Amino acid sequence: MINWHDKKVLIMGFSVSGKSAARYLARHGANVFITEGNEAKKEDKKEIKELNLLGIKTEFGKHSDKFIDGAYVAIISPSIPKDSELYKKVKEKNIQIISEIELAYKETGKPFIGITGTNGKTTVTALTSHILSSEYNAPACGNIGVPPTSLLDSDTDYFVCELSSFQMEHTEAFKAQIACWTNFTPDHITWHGTLENYFDAKAKLFKSPTAATFAVLNGADEKLLELSKKSGGTVFLFDKETDDNCCYIKNEGIYFKRRGKEEFIINLSECPLIGHHNYQNIMCGVTIAKIIGISNEHIQQKIRDFVVPEHRLEKVREFNGITFYNDSKATNPEASIVAINSFNNTDVTLIAGGRDKLTTLEEFCESVKQHIKTVILIGEATERFETELKKSGFDNIIKAETLEAAVDKAIELKPDNVLLSPACASFDMFKGYEERGTVFKNYVLSKK
Repeated sequence: MINWHDKKVLIMGFSVSGKSAARYLARHGANVFITEGNEAKKEDKKEIKELNLLGIKTEFGKHSDKFIDGAYVAIISPSIPKDSELYKKVKEKNIQIISEIELAYKETGKPFIGITGTNGKTTVTALTSHILSSEYNAPACGNIGVPPTSLLDSDTDYFVCELSSFQMEHTEAFKAQIACWTNFTPDHITWHGTLENYFDAKAKLFKSPTAATFAVLNGADEKLLELSKKSGGTVFLFDKETDDNCCYIKNEGIYFKRRGKEEFIINLSECPLIGHHNYQNIMCGVTIAKIIGISNEHIQQKIRDFVVPEHRLEKVREFNGITFYNDSKATNPEASIVAINSFNNTDVTLIAGGRDKLTTLEEFCESVKQHIKTVILIGEATERFETELKKSGFDNIIKAETLEAAVDKAIELKPDNVLLSPACASFDMFKGYEERGTVFKNYVLSKK
């Protein structure tokens, strides 16, 4: 732990993690300066006043030299890219830039369980925390919405930390006791520059000198399976049976093996999460819990009573014989494919569209053809999605102007299931995927 007394610290961006770091550092004697390029919002005025009363200085609409000069270290918000004016300015002044995750790691001696992946990491983080809570204080934190610095002054046994590639980009010393990588598909290429840069940011968790003591990797993902051969620490594969350390499905159940000794964990029919991707998420949580030493009885009970995180293939309700699912978190085609593939031999209407990420739709279209009866398109991506679907041979497509209109059209079709899994960002119509999912849920729940 660093002695922060009278050290000047720059917080880059008025983000949740940045504000948490600012409060922690101010409590420990640092001189904290928050710089934000956007103008202050009306709804933030109360919080800004509270921060100022703690001695934290704030500026909005600019990045002044007065705030930056002489900083001992800079804590960067995850959304700030390397080509931003602020980033360049701080680097030119030779100020070290680290993430809030790195700060939290350096300030505690308690172990971190680091969970990353393109999709599924939030579910795995929440489930792992839930299982470990049977025997430990192991809060879910990180990219899930709870900054780990907000937990530093509490009695925590494990930090169960969801890690985005943005956060990992600015870690140097961070070393998890257990690191888990759920899957790897193309995403955030614009921010990282290349696919390999995106991969390398996450791979820090598994490579020397910061390799985790235990590595939990997706054995069904070719790139991660290859990484497992080079990973430091003891490797456990999930969704692949081997002779050594692994977690896998057989006979409609989940099994775990350590040093070749097999144990039955739970029947798939007892799991509240649906779809193979969610079975993978459960296998991640099981593996982490078994490494730590949680009993099978506790693991089983915690899986059974686990509540699915909001907006992730979340069952909303059954209405007039139709089951509605909210998968608004699916902001790219790969995530939607996972949800779509969870439905077999049923009549499914898919609501998709939003702000197009312009990634390939070939696999998305193939999944739609196999599992979906009707697609209702909304948002800016409508024309390209319609063109690509028709090119693939799927033409049962309806267009809607709003999400609410899409729900109404879906109900008229009387399918078995209605799935909101947009495969797109939400910013053309909503503030974020959370608002999009909430609007969908509220409208579905309002139906009588």
